[in-house]
Amino acid sequence: AEKRTAKSDPIFRNRLVNMVVNRIMKDGKKSLAYQILYRAVKKIQQKTETNPLLVLRQAIRRVTPNIGVKTRGRSQIGGIRAYSAFHEL
Repeated sequence: AEKRTAKSDPIFRNRLVNMVVNRIMKDGKKSLAYQILYRAVKKIQQKTETNPLLVLRQAIRRVTPNIGVKTRGRSQIGGIRAYSAFHEL
């Protein structure tokens, strides 16, 4: 199966913005989610006078956990791979 990539939003042409909009969206109301995000981006632009997408990316990077998944190898029973989470600091 092919892995699908996220589409970009119509104004900023940025996949991250589209992913955030999909998280904000409730009951399929994507246009309302876009309005909420664009209003927030406009406020960020006015208050910080910097690129709001950089601020958004930095904020998301700060709140996401730095956890990855690592294969521990094959177990003796049935050859099933075991996965364990690890913290990346």
